[in-house]
Amino acid sequence: MQTIETVSAPAKCWSCGQQSADGQPFCSSCGKVQPLQRTGYFAMFGLPPKLDLDVPALEKQFYRYSRKLHPDVHARASVEEQEWSLAQASLLNDAYRTLKNPLERTKYLLQLEGVQFEDPRGQGNVNPSKVPADLLEEVFDLNMQLEELRQNQKSGEDDPQLRNDLESAKSRFAGQLSTLDEQVRSQWSAWDGAWEQSNETGKTAAKEAMTALLQRRSYLQNLVRDVDQTLGES
Repeated sequence: MQTIETVSAPAKCWSCGQQSADGQPFCSSCGKVQPLQRTGYFAMFGLPPKLDLDVPALEKQFYRYSRKLHPDVHARASVEEQEWSLAQASLLNDAYRTLKNPLERTKYLLQLEGVQFEDPRGQGNVNPSKVPADLLEEVFDLNMQLEELRQNQKSGEDDPQLRNDLESAKSRFAGQLSTLDEQVRSQWSAWDGAWEQSNETGKTAAKEAMTALLQRRSYLQNLVRDVDQTLGES
């Protein structure tokens, strides 16, 4: 489960009493592992909630933290310290997996901002109110073709032209996914700049733009999945 970032006063190290950076797994003064603070993925790496990250630097810090949190390092520590190191290691893995992935990082940050993502197709059925307006006709045709192919599969029939049409549709949607990924990335600088300037209007505009793009992407990704699954059964 993803941890939501919170703002809190720096905690004091349980061992030396010095203030430690919010969300950091170790005390900067004595190096002791700290109890888990529910401050989230960005804070785990000492990062601000921005999107244009230095991923190689993130990776280096991840492996440095991983080595320091390894159970062998804490084999002679107290039971509490061993438990803290395991909890910190689990959070570290989740944080790294999310932040290193451009789309997951973007989605996570938007969730921190209160955005709730829903599957626009529900339980595999098209919800017309969730279909992007410019895709309505194409989605309707696609679902008719998918249903026709499923019926062919049940009766043991084959229609090469129908399968070719579905493959073409899948390639077309996959191309749109790549374009959407680029459009999401183009909003990173808008968000980061607005965050640096404490520009709430700019942050809201970037947030809304990225949310709309990711919702469309989710819908298209589900379409590609449905075509793949149906073709795989033929």
